[in-house]
Amino acid sequence: MLIRQIPAWVAQTNAWVVASEPGGQAIVVDAHPEPEMIGQYLASIDVAVVGIFLTHGHVDHTGGAGWLASKTGAPTYVHPDDDFLTLHPTEQLRALFGMIPPGEFDLPEKMEPLHHGQVVELAGLSLEIRQTPGHTPGHCCFYWAQEGVLFSGDQLFAGSIGRTDLPGGSHQALLDSMRTEVMTLQDDVRVLPGHGSETTIGEERRTNPFRHEWA
Repeated sequence: MLIRQIPAWVAQTNAWVVASEPGGQAIVVDAHPEPEMIGQYLASIDVAVVGIFLTHGHVDHTGGAGWLASKTGAPTYVHPDDDFLTLHPTEQLRALFGMIPPGEFDLPEKMEPLHHGQVVELAGLSLEIRQTPGHTPGHCCFYWAQEGVLFSGDQLFAGSIGRTDLPGGSHQALLDSMRTEVMTLQDDVRVLPGHGSETTIGEERRTNPFRHEWA
């Protein structure tokens, strides 16, 4: 299996490409508004994207999904509790980032709803969907048990947690979902976040400055 981190855009948002092998199938976790960078890497390893998974509806994680979906024909998976964000990227860009968009974002044509506890099997992966509200109502982490990997989006970072002061955010909800859906995992699980470098569950359990709040 190949895992590639592709950070970009103003928030240095991570897109993650997971492929079975060069020339095989792949999924993309989060698609920032510089999707051409993702496309260039996909072309370099000659893979077919069969699914685009969005951890939540903020535009820095979803802005490239329409472009990527149109180029690959892959369905896009996102939790419907974030539709108020996912379906309005241009308004978000103005409200959250103070930016005037150069044009309208294209939304993916195939939007598949995720739900908590669902298991999606694609490209040789089996992803368990863990809804983790707090950063947004429909935020989800994707747990790949076979490889001991958690795609944590903006739930958990190396040394921090996601902000909860944006529309739909709740600090208490984030702590509750951290306690029940994230910190129940084993210490050696790799955490691949939406921003910054990877970490592990054990490292964050020991050193994260918010660890006493979710305990």
